[in-house]
Amino acid sequence: MQNVKLERNIGLFSAFSTVMGTVIGAGVFFKVASVTGSTHSAGMSLLAWFIGGLLSICGGLTSAELAAAIPETGGAIKYLEVAYGKLPGFLLGWAQVLIYFPANIAALSIIFGTQFVNLFHLSTFWLLPIAIITGASLTIINLLGSKYGARLQSLTLIIKLIPIAVIILFGLISHGSASISFFPSSTSTSNNILVGFSGGLLATMFAYDGWLGIGTIAGEMKSPKKDLPKAIGWGLFGIMVVYLLVNFIFLKTLPINQLAGNLNAASLASKHIFGALGGKIVTIGILISVYGAINGYTMTGMRVPFAMATEDSLPMSHLLKKISLKTYVPYNAGLLQITIAILMMLIGSFDLLTDMLVFVMWIFNVLIFLAVIKLRHQQPELERPYQVPLYPIVPILAIIGGFFILITTIITQTLLAIIGIIITLLGIPVYYLSKHKNN
Repeated sequence: MQNVKLERNIGLFSAFSTVMGTVIGAGVFFKVASVTGSTHSAGMSLLAWFIGGLLSICGGLTSAELAAAIPETGGAIKYLEVAYGKLPGFLLGWAQVLIYFPANIAALSIIFGTQFVNLFHLSTFWLLPIAIITGASLTIINLLGSKYGARLQSLTLIIKLIPIAVIILFGLISHGSASISFFPSSTSTSNNILVGFSGGLLATMFAYDGWLGIGTIAGEMKSPKKDLPKAIGWGLFGIMVVYLLVNFIFLKTLPINQLAGNLNAASLASKHIFGALGGKIVTIGILISVYGAINGYTMTGMRVPFAMATEDSLPMSHLLKKISLKTYVPYNAGLLQITIAILMMLIGSFDLLTDMLVFVMWIFNVLIFLAVIKLRHQQPELERPYQVPLYPIVPILAIIGGFFILITTIITQTLLAIIGIIITLLGIPVYYLSKHKNN
């Protein structure tokens, strides 16, 4: 086994950029359609984005206590192992390695390819090749070393916020044609206010997804115990502010019936603000935003199979735990991740896989929130450089929010939830086979 260790060269701003850059992707532009489609109210849509942001901040601040106390590469897997044992941690890693990270990379790469083709008026034939090149290019960049991936994350964050800032600035001073009400503007839908709001909130949680992955690079941060909680807390707060402002502009600019279910709502709203050039500006913003999001998933995702392989808990662990002697990056883990992602691009079931794993991830998120309370009682001697503020109120709010997401998904997407649970549980025989082989 190699004695080479991952380099600690990721600072606070790079970690902060990873949180914001990973989460702010296509969701800020596309989720307005599904949120307004569920709520049928501008005011309720903004409330859903606000509540979704608060729940994410509560979840991020809660998990940050474990991230600071257990700053190891592998992130949430290590938290679950300490709190519940090896099997729950393995199942989380299994779900992340097999579907979650590759599915997000695949789905975002397809979105990038779609927007690129539309921007330059290319044939749809080029969509899949561009998507594959996009995902592969980011894997290559991250294989050159963690500092390159981190620098790219910082750069794309700065660039992607420029068009968003322009939209917000000009949108605030422009005259809007739509009014904001806290009640549904249409009574034609069979959904009542509670069901509509819950659907909108669930959609925002998909847009806020991705913050937990920052814990996987804790082993490569210069000062993880000090910087990791700051990166998560301030990163999620910044994301919530951006989401609220951008969606306020869209809702102010267009009436609700032109936003609901319209995936081109962001482009349409920008055309109203800037004129014909607005759609192209938004498309460029989406391309930069999505590229940065893919980089975030690529950088954090490849550390998960590496962390599991160092404990010989995965098939072919002897290959996955290898680190490049030149770049100090787990190159085989990165190659495995992009291979699965490309296969998903070819198959095409991106949305189903992503939605399924978001549900599964929230099962583990709730376990992580509960673990903070559990370890406070069982391991009071554990060094906690950071403690979640307003304990136990913040963890309890995170737990309640997590259960709401799970219950809502089970009620509204029962089959998807069942399939997600089954795929995750398939990791149990793999775990025991690997354990038996090691013994």
